[in-house]
Amino acid sequence: MPAKVGYLVIDTVDPDRLARFWCALLAVQVDAMIGDGQFFVLSPAEDGFTVGFQRVREVKSGKNRLHLDLFVDDLDAATAEIEALGGRWLEPGNTRDLEGFQWRCMADPDGNEFDIDLPPADS
Repeated sequence: MPAKVGYLVIDTVDPDRLARFWCALLAVQVDAMIGDGQFFVLSPAEDGFTVGFQRVREVKSGKNRLHLDLFVDDLDAATAEIEALGGRWLEPGNTRDLEGFQWRCMADPDGNEFDIDLPPADS
């Protein structure tokens, strides 16, 4: 039986705050709030991918073992928007470049890492 991804769920001490950040970044809205704010589920993004948030007691520590790569048209504009929303550029001034791929390592307000990438030239 093949499985399919239902949601990408991010643990957080404040799901409401992270939901607002990611809604603005992905141009989606909160689709459901479950368990008196224990879980937030966003409406599917344009590509059909759905992000959710789960309240946990402990704050994030250490590096993520899984992260999102978000394609953007302009790294500088996306970086400025992420910072205005409360996120941050993890390595200011460092745009990575490897065999035609360019990206920046970012973090949401809880410190969850994600990358913003220019789409590959052949896509």
